[in-house]
Amino acid sequence: MSQSSAACHYTAPILVLALGEPTCGDEGLGPTLLKELQSRYRYAGGFVEFLECGTRGLDLLGSLIGRQAVVVLDALASGKEPGAVSVLEGSEVLRYATDSSAAVHPGDAHEFLSTAAFLGDLPDHFYVVGVRPGDLHQGAALSKAVRKGLPVAAIQAQEIIDHWLVELAEPVEA
Repeated sequence: MSQSSAACHYTAPILVLALGEPTCGDEGLGPTLLKELQSRYRYAGGFVEFLECGTRGLDLLGSLIGRQAVVVLDALASGKEPGAVSVLEGSEVLRYATDSSAAVHPGDAHEFLSTAAFLGDLPDHFYVVGVRPGDLHQGAALSKAVRKGLPVAAIQAQEIIDHWLVELAEPVEA
């Protein structure tokens, strides 16, 4: 047996993907939220992969392949007030992906999703958990409004992840 055929690549069925730049104020909420969720799932046993990609969203399109569920964490330009939490799924994700007014920064969920949808690479179960940014200044500090919304966003993302962990634990009927 050759060394290359002995190598095995495993893809966790759930991907939690943080977009955003931590040094640009509220744009860094994706990575901040990711760190919080990682601490809650230290023992996820290979079922959940946590990935921080900054604003390089398009570089990670290949990371969607083989996933059963993907949860994107990002600043989300909703029509709501700063700090408001939004959860998109199903047709809402596609509607957001094609709405040209939604982009907050290059490589954000909007651009990433529109490209993945165009390529046909969106998994069947795709979610965006976001907080409406208020201040996109330089510096690592999140605005007061976004800090207030983060616990709510963490709970929303955790509910999605927990649901899929239960789904994956269910026996499959033959």
